[in-house]
Amino acid sequence: MPVKTTLKSRILDDKDKKILMILQKDGREQLTEIAKKVSLSIDSVHKRIKEMQRKNIFTCGIFIDPRAIGFPLVADIKIKLKNITGKEKENFINYLTEHPRVIELLSVMGTHDLTCVLIAENTDELDRISTEIRQKHNEIISDWKGMLILKTYKFEYYDLI
Repeated sequence: MPVKTTLKSRILDDKDKKILMILQKDGREQLTEIAKKVSLSIDSVHKRIKEMQRKNIFTCGIFIDPRAIGFPLVADIKIKLKNITGKEKENFINYLTEHPRVIELLSVMGTHDLTCVLIAENTDELDRISTEIRQKHNEIISDWKGMLILKTYKFEYYDLI
């Protein structure tokens, strides 16, 4: 970290990246252990972590495997929208983000506008959810392509070094 640059104004340096890599592997790693691994004081590590959180570089949370909690079906749905107003799109996105079986919703660029990950207990529930969403919003959905996700090999891991 350059001496004259404050933590608040600078971009990520190598120490920050190392801290993020450690936290990615184990978000519960002790500050003392992180400090040893990156050759900083505990206070410096703590300040860096707090500042990165303040800047929304990362948020704390947990990853849940839907299959382990009773949702063996995970579907990736690509949705193409018709020429709609901003308000219609906002309402649709709000509907999906509030839906209890939608676990991810991303705006994408390409042949489709959104990718939506749904979870279900069985094929009947997946069919019901899919049909419900498509019928409720048929006036704005022009295409719907679904794929079942069989296995996750890598999820949200960034190699920063």
